[in-house]
Amino acid sequence: MAAFTVALVTGLRIATEAPDRTWLNWFDAVLPRDSVWIAHMQAAVVLVAVAIGYIVYMVRSGLGRRVQLDRVRLRGLFGRGQARLSAVIALMYWIFFITMTGLLVSGGLLYFGFYSGYDVAMLHWVGTWVILAFVVLHVLTQFKSGGVSQLLRIFRPAPLPAPPPRLDAVELLGMLAEQSARLPESEKADAPPEVSSHPLAPRADARRDRTSDPAPRTPRSRNPTLQANAFVVAVAAAITGASLLVATDRLAVDGVHIRRINPADAPTLDGDTSDRAWRGVKPFSLLTGEGGNFDGKGEARIEIRAVHDGTYAYFLFTWEDSTRSLKHLPLVKEGDGWHLLHSGFQIGDEHQYNEDKFSVLLTTSDVTLAGGRTFHPGPQPVAGAPATMSGRGLHYTATGYADVWQWKATSSASGWMDDAHFGPPVDPTPMQAANIVPYKGGFAPDPGTANYRDNFTVEADTSGGSRRSRLIAPLRLPKVIADTAAAMGDIDLDPNHGESDGARWFMTEQDSVPYSTSIDARIPIGTVIPGVILNGEFSGDRADIRSAARWASGHWALEVKRRLDTTSQFDVPIRSGVFMRVAAFDHSQIRHTRHVRPIRIEVE
Repeated sequence: MAAFTVALVTGLRIATEAPDRTWLNWFDAVLPRDSVWIAHMQAAVVLVAVAIGYIVYMVRSGLGRRVQLDRVRLRGLFGRGQARLSAVIALMYWIFFITMTGLLVSGGLLYFGFYSGYDVAMLHWVGTWVILAFVVLHVLTQFKSGGVSQLLRIFRPAPLPAPPPRLDAVELLGMLAEQSARLPESEKADAPPEVSSHPLAPRADARRDRTSDPAPRTPRSRNPTLQANAFVVAVAAAITGASLLVATDRLAVDGVHIRRINPADAPTLDGDTSDRAWRGVKPFSLLTGEGGNFDGKGEARIEIRAVHDGTYAYFLFTWEDSTRSLKHLPLVKEGDGWHLLHSGFQIGDEHQYNEDKFSVLLTTSDVTLAGGRTFHPGPQPVAGAPATMSGRGLHYTATGYADVWQWKATSSASGWMDDAHFGPPVDPTPMQAANIVPYKGGFAPDPGTANYRDNFTVEADTSGGSRRSRLIAPLRLPKVIADTAAAMGDIDLDPNHGESDGARWFMTEQDSVPYSTSIDARIPIGTVIPGVILNGEFSGDRADIRSAARWASGHWALEVKRRLDTTSQFDVPIRSGVFMRVAAFDHSQIRHTRHVRPIRIEVE
């Protein structure tokens, strides 16, 4: 019960990060905030051990009859009184056994990545609530069977009764003859037998009869070791099973091998997967889940290939995405002015009008499970800092930095993959403290500048009383409306529809002008313009990563190049023993897919 309670509260906290489950934050006061994933896995190991020990204990102690669901007991479902209650309790036990098995198996599949998609995650989610329902019904049925005294039996353990001896044919015939001789006496006894207060427990008189037998006959043991105390044997089996599980986890590490190549064979960064460098590289494949969109399932299979030439490391990431989403916060002109198309941007959780993205995390910590040291769930993970406007958690570390790369389908079109990091929580800005823009914990870009920015700005809005944000848009307008519209391709504002090949949803400073009312007056109502402005180049540490991507046939292909060691304090060197995480975003700001176990890098 202790292990299940830990698994439950940590699992519910983990579930708060799943799309459309932020309502679980209602229980924020009782849900943990630190090392959630690690505690969840430790509780899972204990539950597996208990499950193994329980099976062994039931077999060795002879208590299997208590939960036996045979034809006779099933007939009791159509009976009355204790017979029906006994059948209901036994049936509930088996529902519990099946559900708990499903939870442990689905949890193992999610953890080890054998299948971590939507269906298994839903099985895990539904099973949790079935177990909770079982707990309530179990207490009620136990109370019905014997009142408060039956519930208190859990605090009054008693010695097990000796199991009845197995009868052979000769003994059976002798007992039948003896029973026939006693038949006249038995006919005088019309009173019904005493019924146990617990329908699944052996009768009290049966226990007395067995224990009073001075020389009970027991079957000969073929293996004396297994005839020892049932509890001791069960504990030994549980410890052995848990040890094997932990050893498997330690030995079966997911890994990406970075093969060495000649500098002349380095791939060209163009998003084309046919380069010679990639032909002989076996991809590492994993299924990521619990993200947003992705056709409603929130899952994407990602493949990773990697090579290096002694100076630079090259990665090829490919992942499933049925749409090429470039519509990052576009603006549309209506009769009362310009409007930003969004569904959650003001709280930092835009999940409709956003560009496709891909993220990579590098860390030297081998105990990081699903961001266990870099992500902290809950609506206010940092004491004294602003609560998250989205109700979800924050990325930050206790000490040191985790290296974060982020590619964006529209904003990274000029060839850079944004270099950022997770570090200790930073002080909120005045805008963040006033809940005008979201507080980001320890997530920040590396020192330097980027060449993209939003085509609008945000300022405080106090007209409604409490301080909220107001969008001021746009900052720049197209020089030639027809040219911008042609560059955007077929304009379809449905966020679930992708853009055509060759389309671009950004403007440069060369093909746009600063906003003015006179230019705005000449733009017709219904015009759509991009929400991203590109100008110049990246600089500083933020410019360490070059990239290029291409979408075709429901897949993105992203080629990335970075020095093995940038010497920046915010970056993690690419060397053996470093751990990697990857995540895909389907036109979503923060709802990315994830995997539980990190990937270990091995550099040739």
